Formats: sequence, C-alpha cells, structure tokens
Amino acid sequence: MLAALAGCGRGDGSAEGDGDSAAAAGGEGPNAILYYPDRLVETAPETFRVRFETTKGEFLVEVARAWAPNGADRLFNLVRSGYYDGVYFYRVMAGFMAQFGMHGEPQVQARWNRATIEDDPVVASNTRGTITYAKRGPDSRTTQLFINYRDNSNLDLDGFAPLGRVIEGMEVVDQLHAGYGDLANSGGDGPDARHIAYEGNGYLEENFPELDHIVSAALAEPAGG
Repeated sequence: MLAALAGCGRGDGSAEGDGDSAAAAGGEGPNAILYYPDRLVETAPETFRVRFETTKGEFLVEVARAWAPNGADRLFNLVRSGYYDGVYFYRVMAGFMAQFGMHGEPQVQARWNRATIEDDPVVASNTRGTITYAKRGPDSRTTQLFINYRDNSNLDLDGFAPLGRVIEGMEVVDQLHAGYGDLANSGGDGPDARHIAYEGNGYLEENFPELDHIVSAALAEPAGG
C-alpha cells in the first residue's frame, strides 16, 4: 500500500534535477516565491482552514497542527503562496482516495521534489474525509496530498499521518472525476506521473481532459471569525 500512494519524486524519472536552472529561468513574477521552498517555512497556527474551489464546487478542510506539525506547516505555506491554484486531481480512485499536488509548471515542480519534510508520528487515523500527504518512504513528503474516500486506517501503520479533514463539501470531493483510475505507471488508465513532472498541466489537459482541478486554494476564516 505504501507504493500505491507514493508521490512523484526521486528515482522515478521526474524532472527533479532541473531545480537550479528552473529558478534562473522562471524565478520572477507573481509566483516567484514558489521557486524558493526554503523561504516558505513559517509555522502554522494551531488550527486553520483551507477553502478549495474546484471545477466541481467547493470544499473546506480544517487542519489541526497537533496531528502533524510538519505537514501542517508545509500546507500552510503552500496555500499562502498560491501553490495549489490550477493543480489537478490527477489520481482519483473511486472508493479509495483522490490525490493531487503536482504543480502545473514543471520548473516549480522540480524545485519542490527536493523539498522534503520529516515524517510526523501518526496521531489521527486515515478515516473518510481526512487529508494526508503521499510519500514513498521515510521523510519523503513534499506537496502531494490525498483525501480518503473511505476508512483507510490500514495506512496508519505505514506512517501516513493525516493533518486535517474535510468539514464541508465532501460531496464535492466524491464527485471528482475518477474515470481514469490509477496512474499508467501503476497499471491504470490515468496519467503517467513522469509526464506530469516533465510537461505539467499541458500534458494533463491534452490527454486527460475529464480530470478536475483546483481553481484556487486559500486560507479561510472560521465561521463567525
């Protein structure tokens, strides 16, 4: 099961080695901060919410830093920097999970492939609606997340530490396009993670037009806040 939820990173043919040239080529403009993961390291609040607007509608995630401090800090900084805007749900498996987090710009993706964070102890369980980082081994988490469609508590023993849960709009998550199934390099009809890394959103738009994506992800105030 660990391999089934691995992110695209070292050793799988991704464009990881392009990081330095990427910053030189594209490290300017409104999203320039995305080329410098080492600058996006602020500590997150103890709890915060993220509103995801998608091509299927909106859903709201509440993050508890006590569940996974390293993961919560990473998500807080990624959302504040606009990382997830335009990112695709590229691996949606009905009755299992919906995965996202590979950036649409290959040069940005290359930078974050190297920006791993240390594992967190598993405090919460991978029950339906929880959100968790994908990983391929110890201390390998970067930017890719998945939302559990069912009780996947068997993942707890493999070190997958949830950091929050969907508190509104789980019906939207349920509607994300799952027709392609698993990734091509995992035996399914979906995208090849290596092509996403090298070609970005253009590859997905041309070859997998039914996939849903995030229009925007932003920090949200609690009700009444």
